[in-house]
Amino acid sequence: MRLRPLTDDRPKPLVPLAGRPIAEWQMDWLMESCELEEVVFLCGYKWERLKSHFGSSYRGVKVDYSVEDEPLGTGGAIKNGLRNLGTPTGNVLVTNGDILTSLPLRKMIVAHEASMTRPAATMLLAPFRSRFGVIRIDRDNVVRTFEEKPAIPDVWINGGIYVLNARKVLKLLPTKGDIEKETFPKLALEGSLLAYPYRGFWTLVDSIKDLQEAERQIHVTESKTGV
Repeated sequence: MRLRPLTDDRPKPLVPLAGRPIAEWQMDWLMESCELEEVVFLCGYKWERLKSHFGSSYRGVKVDYSVEDEPLGTGGAIKNGLRNLGTPTGNVLVTNGDILTSLPLRKMIVAHEASMTRPAATMLLAPFRSRFGVIRIDRDNVVRTFEEKPAIPDVWINGGIYVLNARKVLKLLPTKGDIEKETFPKLALEGSLLAYPYRGFWTLVDSIKDLQEAERQIHVTESKTGV
């Protein structure tokens, strides 16, 4: 809703960002970051547009679609998606469809696989940033500095990207409900949820303002790399 009217005739992953759909930016990032074998879109709203755009493959990677007749929540959607993959026994990467990041994904996967705790899941953490500018004052109430939407030290949020051990996680996923509310708290109690903090570029595209900021960040990144 917050991206309307851009989503009136398409699902959010097809909203254009710097001339390309958000999902293409994500797919390219995935392919550059790891050996991608297959992608399954967990979709519902206007999913036919998604299939019309990507078809059955993207740059040689197989693409499939797990379609919801009714909203199942993130947990139910992931459960359906894993079954669509044939209920894999290895690790599966899950990402929200509105995240853009420069995260070196391979390092996150290695951290998950190398952990002595043998986690069922590893969750990306991004720094919590204030929605507002922050003003620093001294003991005499004199304004000293202004900070525009600063990161709050040692406060983290769910970054919406996960490495999951499919076999371990599947039995804890709800048929209808959210993985954040019903699965991750159980894994945390078991000591089976690993965190991967990342302070680099990460943004959620959830509004027109987010879209504009993401485009600005992409242009900055491209100018630095000479793209």
